[in-house]
Amino acid sequence: MKKIVTLIGMIAFAFGLTACNTMKGMGQDIERGGEKVQGAADKNK
Repeated sequence: MKKIVTLIGMIAFAFGLTACNTMKGMGQDIERGGEKVQGAADKNK
């Protein structure tokens, strides 16, 4: 039983790390998109 709980904990931890990296990457992509929109708006002033 202890091995199963340990295994589930390790899997949950791995998914947590993956999700964190994914969210960070998504945030960076959104930020770059915002910068492009802002740059386009500045050119049209």
